[in-house]
Amino acid sequence: MSEREAIDWDALERAAERARDKAYAPYSGYTVGAALLGEDGNVYAGANVENASYPMCLCAERSAVAAAVFAGVRRFVAMALSTKGSRAAAPCGACRQVLAEFPPSFPIVCTSAAGDRLETTVEELLPHRFDADYLDE
Repeated sequence: MSEREAIDWDALERAAERARDKAYAPYSGYTVGAALLGEDGNVYAGANVENASYPMCLCAERSAVAAAVFAGVRRFVAMALSTKGSRAAAPCGACRQVLAEFPPSFPIVCTSAAGDRLETTVEELLPHRFDADYLDE
C-alpha cells in the first residue's frame, strides 16, 4: 500500500470542512479550511482570516502550517483543503511557497462544498520552488 493510500482522506477532508466552518470571511464570503497531517500523526487545522485591508488576509493553508510549526512539527504527510465554492481551489502562490518550505513534497486533496475534487502534490503545484539552496550560493 502506498503512503497516499494509507492516509485516512475521509477524516482529513472532514477536518478541513470543520475548519472551513470556522473561517472569518466577512468581505468575500469565500471560506476555506485546511487540515494538515503532520508526521507526528496529528492534524493541524487552519481557516482563512480576512481583513478589511486585503493584503493582511491569512490563508487557511498558512494558518494550518503556523499551528503545526507552533506545535513543533516540521514534516508533513498530507493536506486536505475545503472551499465554499463550486470548484475545488488549489493553494495560492504564497501558500505554495510556504508549503514547499517543508520538504518532502506531500499529497494535497482540494475539495469544494459542491463535491468537486482536485488531487495534487506540493511538487506539482510549485515545481521550481525557491528554497534554502539558493541562499547558499
